[in-house]
Amino acid sequence: MKQENELNNLVTKIVTSVIIGIVALTIIFGTFYTIPAGHRGVILTFGKPTMEAMTEGLHIKMPLVQKVIKMPVQTQKYEADLTAASKDLQDVNTKIAINYHIMPEKVPEIYRDIGVNYAEKVIFPYEQETNKGITSQFTAEELITKRDKVREQMKTDLAEKLRPRGVIVEEVSIINFAFSSSFTQAIEQKVTAEQLAFAAKNKLEQIKYEAQQRVTQATAEAEAIKILAQAI
Repeated sequence: MKQENELNNLVTKIVTSVIIGIVALTIIFGTFYTIPAGHRGVILTFGKPTMEAMTEGLHIKMPLVQKVIKMPVQTQKYEADLTAASKDLQDVNTKIAINYHIMPEKVPEIYRDIGVNYAEKVIFPYEQETNKGITSQFTAEELITKRDKVREQMKTDLAEKLRPRGVIVEEVSIINFAFSSSFTQAIEQKVTAEQLAFAAKNKLEQIKYEAQQRVTQATAEAEAIKILAQAI
């Protein structure tokens, strides 16, 4: 009986020690955390975010009470497929890429108001709105011939809209414009016609030049005959 009690006490002590060890390790490892380079941290206390962005490095928090959300503040890339109508009412499918970063000091506010999916919730709607507005100012042909101007206007517009939300636009790239098959065919026909017209013009200029050369040569030969006749 005594041995049984001693065995039970030993088991109890071992279980207690293991539990205490687990709790101690949980507290120790739950107290310290690190924020990697290019990130900021948001401390949540019972789910409520603090308004101070935690910088890179080692930090301390209250275990089991506080949680850390880490958000990147370095340059990121977001691509989207957008639709719009041109000034001449052509359907235009546009693929745009944006290089951006979020303001480090705005990280807690962004997390509180938007969350971690800010690209889909904020960037995409503004991108679609900007694309529709800018595209409608140009004809389908101008979107191609004035591509750089279109890109610059999109960049300026997006930068103005996203900055108040804590997002800095670094660069905007138009990856591709796609039009309806009928419009694409019409453009190809126009380009072909222009190329044929240019070739015909060059051919005509060549014929004119060759004719002028023959006239010049005939005039020279006639003048030579005249001089020879006078000499005889």
